[in-house]
Amino acid sequence: MSLETSFERRSLPLEYPFGISRGTTTETEVVYVRIEDDDGTTGLGAAAPSTHYGETAATVAAVLPDLLAVVESVGDPHQLERIERRMRETVRKNPAARAAVSIALHDLVTKRLEVPLYRYWGLDPAETLSTSYTIGLDDTDRMREKTETALERGFDTLKVKLGTDRDLEIVRTIRSVAPDVRLFVDANEAWTPREAVRKIDRLAEFDLAFVEQPVAAEDPEGLQFVSERSALPIAADESCRTLADIPRIADRCDIANLKLMKCGGLREARRLISAARAHGLEVMCGCMNESNASIAAACHLAPLLDYADLDGSLLLADDPVDGVPLADGRIDLAALERSGTGAGFGSS
Repeated sequence: MSLETSFERRSLPLEYPFGISRGTTTETEVVYVRIEDDDGTTGLGAAAPSTHYGETAATVAAVLPDLLAVVESVGDPHQLERIERRMRETVRKNPAARAAVSIALHDLVTKRLEVPLYRYWGLDPAETLSTSYTIGLDDTDRMREKTETALERGFDTLKVKLGTDRDLEIVRTIRSVAPDVRLFVDANEAWTPREAVRKIDRLAEFDLAFVEQPVAAEDPEGLQFVSERSALPIAADESCRTLADIPRIADRCDIANLKLMKCGGLREARRLISAARAHGLEVMCGCMNESNASIAAACHLAPLLDYADLDGSLLLADDPVDGVPLADGRIDLAALERSGTGAGFGSS
C-alpha cells in the first residue's frame, strides 16, 4: 500500500477576542494534515499549536515533512503504534504536529474499517457528557454578555478564565446570571500559592466544581501547597503535559487535564487516561482554540472522561470543518453519521 500525504496552514478568526491571564488572541492558526490511501480514502487531522508550549504553525510546518515521511515509509496506516513510536523518535518535541498526524491516521484507519473511532476503541456512545463553554477574560460586563449568549445556546457547563485583580467580581457576576450551571474556573498559572488559597476560599461560596491550574506549572510544590489547603478540587493543566507528568502531579491535584496538542497523539492520550486512573485522578480532556479537524477526534474520548472542555471549534467565527454533533454542548457520538472521527470539510 502507498500513502499520499499533504498539509496546509490556515488562519481562523475567533467569534470573540479570547482572553486568558497570559494575553488575548483574535484568531488561531491551524495546520491541516491529510493522508490518502490507494483507494482514495482520506484521513483528516489538524494541529493547533501553542506558543506557550514552544510551537507555532511555522514550527509545525517545518517538522511535518519528516513526520509524514515516517507515515509514507511504513506504508500501512493500521500500524499505528509503530508509526507513533517512530514519529516520537524522529521529532521528540512538537506534540501538536505529531497529534495532527495521529488524528489523520486514526481517521483514515477507521474510515477504511467503516466504523466511527469510538467503536474502533470499543466505547459506548451513550456514556458521554457535555463540553464546557469557555468565557474568556474581558471587562466584566462583556463577560456577562458572553455568559448570557452561552446560556441562550443551551450550554449547562461553563468555564471562566480568571487571573485578574477582579476575579471575585467576575465569578459573582457570572453566577448571578447563571445560577444553575456547572461552573469551574481557570487561572492559567496566574496566582501565587498563598494567593490561590485565599482566592479559592472566597470563590468556594459560588458553588464551583473545581479550580484549574491556579499556580505556575514550574512550581510543583506550590501546586501541592494549594491542593492540601484548597476548599475546592484542583485540576492540573499546564502541569500535565505528557504521560510522564501523571506520577508527578498525582499527589498534588485531583484532576488531570490532557490535551491532544500537549501529549502528541490519540494513543498517548489513551495511555495518559489509564495512568491517571491508576493514580486515583479524575480526567478531563481540554483543547486549544481548534478546528473540528482535531476536536472531533478528542470527542471520541468522551466515554472515558469525567469532564470535557472541547469547545475549541465553538469559539471560532466559522469552522470550515464539520465534526461530532455538539447541540447544546452535548457530545453526541451516537448521532455521528460518518465513519472515522467525523471530521470533514463542509458536507464532504
